[in-house]
Amino acid sequence: MNRLSLRARLVLGVIALAVVGLAAANVATYASLRSFLFDRTDHSLDAAHHAVEQALLRPGPRHGPGGGPRIDALQAAVGGDYIELRTLDGAVLQSGTVRDVGTDEARAPPRLPKSIALGSADEEGNRVSYFTADATSGGDRYRVRASTEPRASDYVLVIGAPLRDVDSTLNRLLLIELLVTLLVLGAIAALGWWVVGLGLQPLSAIGSTAAAIADGDLSRRVERAESRTEVGRLGLALNAMLGQIESAFRAREASERKLRRFVADASHELRTPLAAVRAYAELFTRGAAERPADLSRAMNGITRESERMSLLVDDLLLLARLDEGRPLEREPVALEEVVADAVETAQAVEPDRPIELDAGPAVVVGDRDRLRQIVDNLLANVRAHTPPGTPVRVTLSRHNGNAEIAVADSGPGLDEEQAAQVFERFYRTDSSRTRASGGVGLGLSIVAAVAEAHGGSVSADARAGEGNGATFRIELPLRASHSDS
Repeated sequence: MNRLSLRARLVLGVIALAVVGLAAANVATYASLRSFLFDRTDHSLDAAHHAVEQALLRPGPRHGPGGGPRIDALQAAVGGDYIELRTLDGAVLQSGTVRDVGTDEARAPPRLPKSIALGSADEEGNRVSYFTADATSGGDRYRVRASTEPRASDYVLVIGAPLRDVDSTLNRLLLIELLVTLLVLGAIAALGWWVVGLGLQPLSAIGSTAAAIADGDLSRRVERAESRTEVGRLGLALNAMLGQIESAFRAREASERKLRRFVADASHELRTPLAAVRAYAELFTRGAAERPADLSRAMNGITRESERMSLLVDDLLLLARLDEGRPLEREPVALEEVVADAVETAQAVEPDRPIELDAGPAVVVGDRDRLRQIVDNLLANVRAHTPPGTPVRVTLSRHNGNAEIAVADSGPGLDEEQAAQVFERFYRTDSSRTRASGGVGLGLSIVAAVAEAHGGSVSADARAGEGNGATFRIELPLRASHSDS
């Protein structure tokens, strides 16, 4: 059975149930008709018994104990039934030959036992027994009534009616039941195969969808999935699962792409200062030690590139820690002080750039140094990507239980694509910008990672066009006692 298809097993199950039901119905019908026909035959034997009893047991001088006519003279009166009169010990006194009604051909009499067990006496004192007996030859059967009379209790009157018509009717019923059963089972099998096939079509569609997904087409879904049927609900659940799997695969692919790009960019960024350090070291080995100017140039270059590598490695380590979810310092931090210190430092670095500060009080829980770092990175990003002297506006406000730091400039701004990728690692909006002026592309990714580590978020407004500028926002959850009501 396990090797059969689900369709075949369901149809076989339906056929098995139908066989049991039809067999029970056929047996009940056959038994009911058989009982009815035997009861009717018994009633006809009872009717014949009264006529034979009166004729055989009527007192008179002529024949035997009853003095009545001989049994063969009674055959026409009882319709061809077999009649026998015997003593209690089984001695046959008189018997009538059975003749076929209509043809008047002799039939084989019933094979009767020598001793007939009679029932208990009824209200009239009769002891009656009914049973079925085979003919002495041929295939006929008889329904036999044996009884004793109160006025002739020493004699047993036996009347037998042939069951040829009854057996013919029962055999015909059996044949009809067999044919009807076979036809019904065939119809049920054909109809069941068709109906089950229709019901299993959604499962076949699910199988085809699963095969297509296994081949790599993650966009496939089960069609016509409805909640009204079990298979439909399975399709809905499968579609939901496939959506999650597809999202997970897409996220994994995106993560792998980012990781490969991250490793490639990090290797590329580290290669440049390492190559510079190697070049300065070769310059030293070629005699720079004997030339003070070359020696100073080599040492300064090695120091500068080493600091650059250290800065890059520190940024990478910070991102790695944040990716691992390592906990930061958790203490109350007055953001207005952090923002004011960062603006003061930016003005000292670039005195010609006007920076407007509008900072209200806001207290968050977090790492003060990291929060200062993300504000410094936003201001450094402005210096790197806007012309000198471009005004900057820094605001700190509170709303909806969050503190919002916004850094807005009046530079070239960002388009939609740039705004969507600006917080990715090693991303540069201007691919032609040199590393000396544009950095390595980790500043804004550190801003995003630190903000997320504090339970916040970052965003960038896309307003491309000279003079439209760009606005970077950081939202951080306020400490409970300082949240807006």
